[in-house]
Amino acid sequence: MNRLTKKQMWIFAVGQLGWSILGGLINAWLVSFYLIGQDAIDDGVKALIPPGLVIGGFLTVLGLITALCRIWDAVTDPMVANLSDNSKNPKGRRLPFMKVASIPFAVCTCLVFMANFESKGANIAWVAIFLVLFYTFMTIYCTPYNALISEFGKTQEDRMNISTYISLTYFAGTLLAYTPFVFAGLLKGAVGYYWSYRICFVILAVVAVICMLIPTFKLNETDFVEAKPANTNAFKSLKASLTNKDFRVFTGSDIMYWVGLTLFQTGLPFFVKVSMNLPESLVMVFMGLMTVLSACFYPIVTGLVKKFGKKKLTIFGFLGLALAYALTAICSAIHPSANNFVGYLFGGLVVVVAAFPMALLGIIPQSIVADIAEEDSIATGEKREGMFFAARTFAMKLGQSVAMLAFTSLAIIGTNTTREELMHSNDITASAFGLMIVGITAVVFCVLGAVILMFYDEKKVMNAIAKDSDTEYLAAIESNEEINALESNKDLNTSKEE
Repeated sequence: MNRLTKKQMWIFAVGQLGWSILGGLINAWLVSFYLIGQDAIDDGVKALIPPGLVIGGFLTVLGLITALCRIWDAVTDPMVANLSDNSKNPKGRRLPFMKVASIPFAVCTCLVFMANFESKGANIAWVAIFLVLFYTFMTIYCTPYNALISEFGKTQEDRMNISTYISLTYFAGTLLAYTPFVFAGLLKGAVGYYWSYRICFVILAVVAVICMLIPTFKLNETDFVEAKPANTNAFKSLKASLTNKDFRVFTGSDIMYWVGLTLFQTGLPFFVKVSMNLPESLVMVFMGLMTVLSACFYPIVTGLVKKFGKKKLTIFGFLGLALAYALTAICSAIHPSANNFVGYLFGGLVVVVAAFPMALLGIIPQSIVADIAEEDSIATGEKREGMFFAARTFAMKLGQSVAMLAFTSLAIIGTNTTREELMHSNDITASAFGLMIVGITAVVFCVLGAVILMFYDEKKVMNAIAKDSDTEYLAAIESNEEINALESNKDLNTSKEE
């Protein structure tokens, strides 16, 4: 089978640009769009959804909806993965699914933000229905898309290149999802609060759907992949995938990553406005600077993997991201006055500290899943790449939901209002103290992710899948093993001497 050229890898990566725009819109805007602040209420903007902690006094309506979406995902993710793995479509097992899902995925993203009834109950039902459909079509597109990383990546170099390109387009898409912070303000006077954002969302969704369709029309899957159906049922295939110890370890670590990352993405507008006491427009500036600086590190990641291996660098990425989140917690504790130099200082520090870890964690984990999927196919004789990446997609969405639940519940801690008042409050940017708790929580999840990943047996996986062109990657792992063994012997000898 043919290998993808660099140009074809970029064509494939454009699909990631599309779906990351849509995912970024939900992550960045679902909370802030519907849980509007008191300042908007004072300007006459009507709340569309009950914004307080109305579910048991500790959970928002949006928190409950996203939790229910995870239950739905637990069923749909393995089903879609199995349909893709077992597909006998002559055009391939993956691209046909992506083509079908692209337009409804974009349409449902826009419709999530179109609730506009007089009844808040009707608005809740609207958001719940279209958020479920959003995640369903996200699964139909993303699970086959991610499975192609393993199938298109014939060598470690190919996988690292593909992972690098799609990571760049992921962060570019996420950055584009933040652009309404800049452009919606230009439209508010003409079309009102809600439609100023909706117009931006629709424009971004059009861009996204074009990007998602490009690889489905420009790449011929069967030129690069032997589309051999797996011939297994969904839940047997899922069970078989989860019996892989290394995959269980990776998935546990990955959930921690997505919780930490989404806490940051959801909280960034609030960290800037409340913790740093800076203008909202700087959200886009900080996100843009972080993305550009992170992209500057991308060219060196492959070289670092050849020197240190994937596992060690991913752990380093977790700890680096934890440090960035610790800075947001410290800034929230200090809570500088408006437009103070200290706020700008912490904003700059977070950008600089987070950039390199985000480059590592944006590239390497996708490649690790591809490695595990290939090692499993060699061991079992079954090609279930779709199921492995479905589990990762589920881990991503589970982590994002946990983060949204945590953020909407933790950010209000430390307000001067009573719990009863919070249940009916319109403002979840309640206190810098609450945001400090959010920052500390993100640190804990990142450290847990690093600890869990220590149990991943990178040497076993790489020895099983290594090809002649992968000698540098194997040498890095062997070197790490020798260093660890020497350190263990040194500790043992020291212990004996004592």
